Amino acid sequence: MSYAAYAPPSQPARDLSQDVAPTGNLAAIIGRIEVAIDEETTGLRTEPGFDIKASNARKSRHLYELTRALKGIAETDVLAGHRDGLRRLRGKLAANEAAIQAHLNAVSEVARLMQNAIQHAEADGTYSAGEFGWAR
Repeated sequence: MSYAAYAPPSQPARDLSQDVAPTGNLAAIIGRIEVAIDEETTGLRTEPGFDIKASNARKSRHLYELTRALKGIAETDVLAGHRDGLRRLRGKLAANEAAIQAHLNAVSEVARLMQNAIQHAEADGTYSAGEFGWAR
Protein backbone atom coordinates (compact mmCIF):
# COMPACT_ATOMS: atom_id res chain seq x y z
CA MET A 1 0.00 0.00 0.00
CA SER A 2 1.43 3.40 -0.94
CA TYR A 3 1.16 6.35 1.37
CA ALA A 4 2.26 8.89 -1.24
CA ALA A 5 -1.07 10.72 -1.05
CA TYR A 6 -0.44 11.52 2.62
CA ALA A 7 3.12 12.80 2.28
CA PRO A 8 3.68 16.56 2.29
CA PRO A 9 4.84 17.81 -1.11
CA SER A 10 8.29 18.77 0.25
CA GLN A 11 9.06 15.25 1.48
CA PRO A 12 9.27 12.05 -0.54
CA ALA A 13 6.68 9.39 0.23
CA ARG A 14 7.71 6.62 2.63
CA ASP A 15 6.49 3.07 2.39
CA LEU A 16 5.27 2.57 5.96
CA SER A 17 4.34 -1.06 5.39
CA GLN A 18 8.02 -2.02 5.67
CA ASP A 19 8.64 -0.23 8.97
CA VAL A 20 9.91 -2.39 11.81
CA ALA A 21 8.63 -1.78 15.32
CA PRO A 22 11.24 -0.41 17.73
CA THR A 23 12.18 -2.60 20.68
CA GLY A 24 10.09 -0.40 23.01
CA ASN A 25 6.96 -1.79 21.36
CA LEU A 26 8.04 -5.31 22.29
CA ALA A 27 7.10 -4.70 25.91
CA ALA A 28 3.55 -3.86 24.83
CA ILE A 29 3.37 -6.89 22.54
CA ILE A 30 4.71 -9.19 25.25
CA GLY A 31 2.12 -7.71 27.62
CA ARG A 32 -0.69 -8.45 25.16
CA ILE A 33 0.55 -12.01 24.76
CA GLU A 34 0.64 -12.41 28.54
CA VAL A 35 -2.96 -11.21 28.82
CA ALA A 36 -4.09 -13.63 26.09
CA ILE A 37 -2.25 -16.53 27.75
CA ASP A 38 -3.68 -15.65 31.18
CA GLU A 39 -7.21 -15.46 29.76
CA GLU A 40 -6.84 -18.83 28.05
CA THR A 41 -5.37 -20.49 31.12
CA THR A 42 -8.15 -19.15 33.33
CA GLY A 43 -10.80 -20.02 30.74
CA LEU A 44 -9.59 -23.59 30.40
CA ARG A 45 -9.57 -24.05 34.16
CA THR A 46 -12.90 -22.40 34.99
CA GLU A 47 -15.22 -22.15 31.96
CA PRO A 48 -16.64 -25.39 30.55
CA GLY A 49 -17.68 -23.65 27.33
CA PHE A 50 -14.43 -21.76 26.80
CA ASP A 51 -13.92 -20.84 23.13
CA ILE A 52 -10.50 -22.31 22.46
CA LYS A 53 -10.75 -21.62 18.73
CA ALA A 54 -11.09 -17.87 19.33
CA SER A 55 -8.27 -18.00 21.85
CA ASN A 56 -6.00 -19.75 19.35
CA ALA A 57 -6.82 -17.11 16.72
CA ARG A 58 -5.95 -14.35 19.20
CA LYS A 59 -2.64 -16.03 20.08
CA SER A 60 -1.82 -16.44 16.38
CA ARG A 61 -2.39 -12.72 15.76
CA HIS A 62 -0.11 -11.85 18.67
CA LEU A 63 2.57 -14.24 17.43
CA TYR A 64 2.39 -12.65 13.98
CA GLU A 65 2.67 -9.21 15.56
CA LEU A 66 5.68 -10.33 17.62
CA THR A 67 7.35 -11.86 14.58
CA ARG A 68 6.97 -8.62 12.63
CA ALA A 69 8.25 -6.57 15.56
CA LEU A 70 11.35 -8.76 15.91
CA LYS A 71 12.20 -8.51 12.23
CA GLY A 72 15.56 -6.82 11.88
CA ILE A 73 16.27 -6.56 15.62
CA ALA A 74 19.37 -8.18 17.08
CA GLU A 75 18.69 -10.96 19.58
CA THR A 76 20.98 -9.33 22.14
CA ASP A 77 18.89 -6.12 21.99
CA VAL A 78 15.72 -8.09 22.66
CA LEU A 79 17.21 -10.09 25.51
CA ALA A 80 18.82 -7.09 27.15
CA GLY A 81 15.72 -4.94 27.13
CA HIS A 82 13.02 -7.53 27.73
CA ARG A 83 14.55 -10.25 29.88
CA ASP A 84 12.02 -9.86 32.73
CA GLY A 85 9.03 -9.78 30.38
CA LEU A 86 10.25 -12.86 28.56
CA ARG A 87 10.78 -14.72 31.85
CA ARG A 88 7.26 -13.82 32.98
CA LEU A 89 5.91 -14.96 29.62
CA ARG A 90 7.82 -18.24 29.84
CA GLY A 91 6.28 -18.96 33.26
CA LYS A 92 2.79 -18.13 32.00
CA LEU A 93 3.32 -20.36 28.98
CA ALA A 94 4.32 -23.25 31.26
CA ALA A 95 1.12 -22.79 33.31
CA ASN A 96 -0.88 -22.55 30.08
CA GLU A 97 0.69 -25.74 28.76
CA ALA A 98 -0.30 -27.55 31.96
CA ALA A 99 -3.89 -26.27 31.65
CA ILE A 100 -4.06 -27.35 27.99
CA GLN A 101 -2.65 -30.79 28.88
CA ALA A 102 -5.22 -31.19 31.66
CA HIS A 103 -7.97 -30.16 29.22
CA LEU A 104 -6.78 -32.69 26.63
CA ASN A 105 -6.58 -35.42 29.27
CA ALA A 106 -10.14 -34.64 30.36
CA VAL A 107 -11.38 -34.75 26.76
CA SER A 108 -9.61 -38.08 26.23
CA GLU A 109 -11.14 -39.50 29.42
CA VAL A 110 -14.65 -38.41 28.40
CA ALA A 111 -14.14 -39.93 24.94
CA ARG A 112 -12.94 -43.20 26.50
CA LEU A 113 -15.94 -43.30 28.85
CA MET A 114 -18.31 -42.68 25.95
CA GLN A 115 -16.65 -45.39 23.88
CA ASN A 116 -16.94 -47.87 26.75
CA ALA A 117 -20.60 -46.96 27.29
CA ILE A 118 -21.38 -47.48 23.61
CA GLN A 119 -19.55 -50.81 23.54
CA HIS A 120 -21.33 -51.93 26.71
CA ALA A 121 -24.73 -50.95 25.28
CA GLU A 122 -24.05 -52.82 22.06
CA ALA A 123 -22.77 -55.92 23.87
CA ASP A 124 -26.04 -56.98 25.46
CA GLY A 125 -25.22 -60.64 24.86
CA THR A 126 -27.48 -61.05 21.86
CA TYR A 127 -24.66 -61.61 19.41
CA SER A 128 -21.82 -62.59 21.70
CA ALA A 129 -19.53 -65.52 20.94
CA GLY A 130 -20.93 -67.37 23.99
CA GLU A 131 -24.37 -67.51 22.43
CA PHE A 132 -23.04 -69.56 19.57
CA GLY A 133 -21.01 -71.95 21.71
CA TRP A 134 -17.64 -70.68 20.52
CA ALA A 135 -16.42 -69.27 23.83
CA ARG A 136 -15.86 -72.17 26.18
